[in-house]
Amino acid sequence: MERSNNPIVSPLETQGGEAAERSGRSVVAVVATSPETVLEDVHRAMVMAGVQDVLSVDIPTLLKINISWQHWYPGCSTSPWQLEGVTRALRSMGHQELIGAHNGTVVVDSYEGEENNKHKAVQDMLGLPTVHLDSPPNRWVDYKPRAEMLVLDDIFPEGIQIPESFEGKNVLHLPTMKTHVFTTMTGAMKNAFGGLLNRKRHWTHSVIHETLVDLLAIQKEIHPGIFAVMDGTFAGDGPGPRAMRWHIKDRVLASADQVAIDAVAAKMMGFEPMDLKFIRLAHERGLGCGDISQIDVVGEDISQTNWRFSGVENTFASRGQKLIYWGPLKPLETFLLRTPLVGWAFFASNIYHNGYWLKTRGRSRINAALKTEWGKLFQSY
Repeated sequence: MERSNNPIVSPLETQGGEAAERSGRSVVAVVATSPETVLEDVHRAMVMAGVQDVLSVDIPTLLKINISWQHWYPGCSTSPWQLEGVTRALRSMGHQELIGAHNGTVVVDSYEGEENNKHKAVQDMLGLPTVHLDSPPNRWVDYKPRAEMLVLDDIFPEGIQIPESFEGKNVLHLPTMKTHVFTTMTGAMKNAFGGLLNRKRHWTHSVIHETLVDLLAIQKEIHPGIFAVMDGTFAGDGPGPRAMRWHIKDRVLASADQVAIDAVAAKMMGFEPMDLKFIRLAHERGLGCGDISQIDVVGEDISQTNWRFSGVENTFASRGQKLIYWGPLKPLETFLLRTPLVGWAFFASNIYHNGYWLKTRGRSRINAALKTEWGKLFQSY
């Protein structure tokens, strides 16, 4: 399957970023795409959203890769064409120092994930250096935010830590369009959750909305430029980020406003953005724009778009977690999640997702996805 590796963007397609600069409003580019044109379309979306005005070529840029599962599942983690398209586009604009950033979790191995999700194939093909945030030589260092924190100071009274490699670099987030059992939908804002918090990040799940707002405030302090390219070629609906139903939606989104791109993605999925607490809180604190009426959407008219995704479904595992975070087991949260007993929760999650769900439902959905044109593109890497 042939794809253009040297996309050409016409002057007319740069008008999104220029309009943003003139109006002062947030711009989100929404571009229709196909397996044959996706690299060009990623480039085009980035330019339309004004990436050249946000990410200086003189500053190293981190590409924050999303791995929500170490297995490949459509719509779950950063796609290989998303990573390739962004890398090629930035290099064509003069960026010489790009670094892929991977984070693991207590239930996801980042090295296994980059292999199975074809990130490593792209990294090797393009000579893209990477850092795994949970492994040497990366170090976690103390950071005192200048902004007032909503919750992180209380959750981590011993101090907040961030990756040493992050401060002073641009960051470009690579989320996918999908729903989430805790936040209804997940996108650019939550993509920082894995990068800026260490393996105790599960301590924040009961206040996840406030945590995402705190993390965006920290990002604005440590990164000279922030941008996001969201993949909606496969999109996930249901109890995400893993046990989802995939849909082919053939879309790429881009923006310098992390709140706005999540708001536009939420609207396209069928949610009212300002009803999502993390979007509303970020908007109210002036960290971005969550009000669709105040966002300039360029490229595609989404005013009538409604995919009618479901954001209220649960898995067996998430039901148990919600009992601890917001239900009758709340008084036991510290005992269950901040003592060695938490290992049983990680074990149960692994058994459920990597054992039961993957074998009974996930595998057949993966096989069906691999027969699509996007699935064939995935296998070509």
